[in-house]
Amino acid sequence: MSLPNFISLGRLLAVPVAVWLILSGKFGFAFWVFIAAGISDAVDGFLAKRMNAQTELGKVLDPLADKALLVAVYVTLGQAGHLPVWLVILVVFRDLLIVGGIILSHTLGRPVRMRPLLVSKLNTGAQIVLAGGILAVLGLGLRVDQLILPMVWLVAATTAVSGGAYLVTWARFVTSAGDGN
Repeated sequence: MSLPNFISLGRLLAVPVAVWLILSGKFGFAFWVFIAAGISDAVDGFLAKRMNAQTELGKVLDPLADKALLVAVYVTLGQAGHLPVWLVILVVFRDLLIVGGIILSHTLGRPVRMRPLLVSKLNTGAQIVLAGGILAVLGLGLRVDQLILPMVWLVAATTAVSGGAYLVTWARFVTSAGDGN
């Protein structure tokens, strides 16, 4: 277990803390936990490369911690009425679609490795900005309320496009299995 893996594990363990803080109305603390998790993501990636400590466990643990945090924060903010429920459903469905496609491919004996698409990186960035912005408004009194609605629509659009792009990529991969490509 390398240092970057411990950092990723710490980020994963921050998920229930962030959820509890949001549900308890401690949005300022939730904001700082969210920010610390983001910083830890950058640090563990930097250390893994710098220390040549990239591991198979880290390749799974790092994105798992990232997704668990974002999905948990979105679901919790939606449950608390701070994010539109339709957006939470869209974000969670997209992630389930991707994971389901990967599991189905493995089940069919055609494991697929999905590489992050540019639109997906934009989507993740927009999701982070929206969640962080909402937590900053609620917990720190930051006056960025006017940016929240445009961010909701940006997250919705990039989530839909990203999910569609992954679906097309996965469908092409699966259908190419039968023609020898």
